[in-house]
Amino acid sequence: MFWEKKLAQWVEDVKTKANLPARLVLWDGQQHDFGQFAAPQVTLHVKSATALPYLLEPSLDNLGEAYVKGKIDIEGKLSDIINIGYQLARSTVTSASKLARVRRYFNHSKSSDKKAIQYHYDVSNEFYKLWLDENMVYSCAYFETGTEDLATAQLKKIDHILTKIQLQPGQRLLDIGCGWGALVLRAARKFGAQCVGVTLSQNQFDLATARVKAAGLADRIEIRLQDYRDVQGQFDRITSVGMFEHVGRKNLAGYFQKMHDLLADDGIAMNHGITSSDADSGETALGGGEFIDRYVFPDGELPHISLALESMQRGGLEPVDVESLRRHYAHTLDIWAENFEAHADAARKLVDDEKFRIWRVYLAGCAYAFENDDVSIFQVVCRKAGRSAKTLPWSRRYMYEKPL
Repeated sequence: MFWEKKLAQWVEDVKTKANLPARLVLWDGQQHDFGQFAAPQVTLHVKSATALPYLLEPSLDNLGEAYVKGKIDIEGKLSDIINIGYQLARSTVTSASKLARVRRYFNHSKSSDKKAIQYHYDVSNEFYKLWLDENMVYSCAYFETGTEDLATAQLKKIDHILTKIQLQPGQRLLDIGCGWGALVLRAARKFGAQCVGVTLSQNQFDLATARVKAAGLADRIEIRLQDYRDVQGQFDRITSVGMFEHVGRKNLAGYFQKMHDLLADDGIAMNHGITSSDADSGETALGGGEFIDRYVFPDGELPHISLALESMQRGGLEPVDVESLRRHYAHTLDIWAENFEAHADAARKLVDDEKFRIWRVYLAGCAYAFENDDVSIFQVVCRKAGRSAKTLPWSRRYMYEKPL
């Protein structure tokens, strides 16, 4: 009786505040509609009373966990499901719960970072191949016109980066967090660079190494299973794409200081990374960050762009160009989520049901977050601080003189 009263009151509250095209179906057959609609777009099937505590406090992490643990099943188009989830979370968020959100920090030792990276990236190469492009680029694509397919947009993203850093033949390039090797392969093959790529993922290291050998570029590319903090030497150019989210807010200045130390005096570097849109907490909205930390990216931390730029300067680097790619990542994630849905049967054969549910809701949820400015992403070109202004280009035209 206690739960029945609380549930009835909660349904009425949601109806009043949100009027959602969604239906709740309980394990005993009872049905509750969240709005005045002829046909709901989304139906939530509650398997037992153990799911009710998650629903009565429907933050994104609670809703996500209930789905991942199989306590609820959901029918409907995936984009509608994510939209309803956000609206449910917003309809019940309180000032007290907002104030309770605290900035999370993690240890980020070399061993803990390696464990976290391998948790996320070593699911299996075959799993990622199902929904990434043919080059397996696992970061925001660049849609120059908005009409490109994913594979074309990913190559354009790499070319955009390498053009921004003005990469020249024979220069030494370090790619921090090289993934499956797409950027260094492009840099060596098209731009004539000598490349080093580092990753903490065994699966990425193995496949990237094999790809370099197959391309006949082993004399120009070295792939290392190595922490960026252990890299030594000097590089003319440095790229870091989708990696600094793993560094930790407290460690950002040290991360950029390491980049500074590895960079030649006249070198150019670029950091491409996701940022939080919340300058106060540095968290993603409505509990989404807690879900991602628990199930997707252990120990991940998203800084606000202001903190990223301040930390870059504290690390001895001068930001000289900043570009937002938020629209590009929203579109990239939409495509990834569509690909994942299209290959759902194959994905279920590669991972267990919980892992499948995690990735399904994660990809679609991130697409929503980028679309609605809960998170963003920036490419920041930088160089060693203190150099003459005369060494800077007059305009950004060099980035766009030729179609990518």
